[in-house]
Amino acid sequence: MMTKLRKIPPIPKNLIENNHNQMEHSPLNNIIIVLDNPKHLVNIAGVVRVMMNMGISQLRLVNPSNFDIHRIDGIAHRSRQLAETAQIYSTLTEALADTTFIVGTTARPRTAQRNYSKPRAIAPIIIEKTGQGSVALVFGKEDRGLTNEGLDLCHQLAIIPTAAEHPSLNLAQACLVLCYEIQLACQKDTPPPLGKRNAGPANHKDLEEMHLALKQGLHQINFFKGDRQPGSVLRMLRTLLSRAEPDLRETRLMRAIGFEMSKYSKRPEEP
Repeated sequence: MMTKLRKIPPIPKNLIENNHNQMEHSPLNNIIIVLDNPKHLVNIAGVVRVMMNMGISQLRLVNPSNFDIHRIDGIAHRSRQLAETAQIYSTLTEALADTTFIVGTTARPRTAQRNYSKPRAIAPIIIEKTGQGSVALVFGKEDRGLTNEGLDLCHQLAIIPTAAEHPSLNLAQACLVLCYEIQLACQKDTPPPLGKRNAGPANHKDLEEMHLALKQGLHQINFFKGDRQPGSVLRMLRTLLSRAEPDLRETRLMRAIGFEMSKYSKRPEEP
């Protein structure tokens, strides 16, 4: 006799509201991307796309050679809203005036001794610093990077590991790597998203019903013969399924397979 399936409860409203509040108070809201003297519009558009992908919304430009919102929107589709809020400054010092922590980027260590870190190491520090004020991530001109004067304004410098033969990254690529590590650091305690059909974990009763159905089904098809001893086979199957950690929907599917094996073996043979 099949057990009546239990109803899966909806997600509590307070959890949905808490999730929404966490997004509103995200550390990413206090991060500012600063491009110092960017030369090419396509690179600005690439950075805008990265910002949209990674949930960062504040962009500042220092003396851009070209800034056309319509063209940026054409390159990075649906980016007009972010591009329209971009702020343009005449000097890097002005662009950084209200920030409390500044992270510059460079492709290689310079002659002067500075505070170098890799993106993965500095990302948690950036998240922590957003609780104290605005954090600026500064990227230099495409062909030369930040000047020594620009580097002097930074508290920390991020260096992205690359092949020695080709160390330079495209502006948007460098921005993506650093922003990705920051996004990852933001989500370190967040479990992976569940599929729309996720039914939650199976309880002990569900799992035992599954094992019983599989056991009966395997008996009905005469699976246990030769060296296939029921005890060892069923124990191995239990170990395998425990390692897989099937959810409620998956558990019921496996149980249904067991039922179908039993039913199939009882069907009369076709003449």
